[in-house]
Amino acid sequence: MNAEQNKQERLMQVLLAPQISEKATMLAEKSNQVVFIVTPDATKPEIKAAVELLFKVKVNSVQVANAKGKQKRFGKMQGRRSDVRKAFVCLAQGQEINFAEGVA
Repeated sequence: MNAEQNKQERLMQVLLAPQISEKATMLAEKSNQVVFIVTPDATKPEIKAAVELLFKVKVNSVQVANAKGKQKRFGKMQGRRSDVRKAFVCLAQGQEINFAEGVA
């Protein structure tokens, strides 16, 4: 029971946020994929299980990309944005996740 509970807690923490952009919207319309920002140590099976658990949809496949943070300057100070891990989740035919529900 405790191991199952720990697994559920881990799955709840894997997905950080959906990626809402022009490119992500085109992917959703064209190839039925949704883009999420995930934790840096997340694995493909964890991402698949988390999406299926949270959104009650069937996932076909998951692709993962690591985006390196950009170098930025603030006057004389130099900084760097954080690295980001993105998951491209391909949903089964007829399945969809609508992030705009409840927005007035």
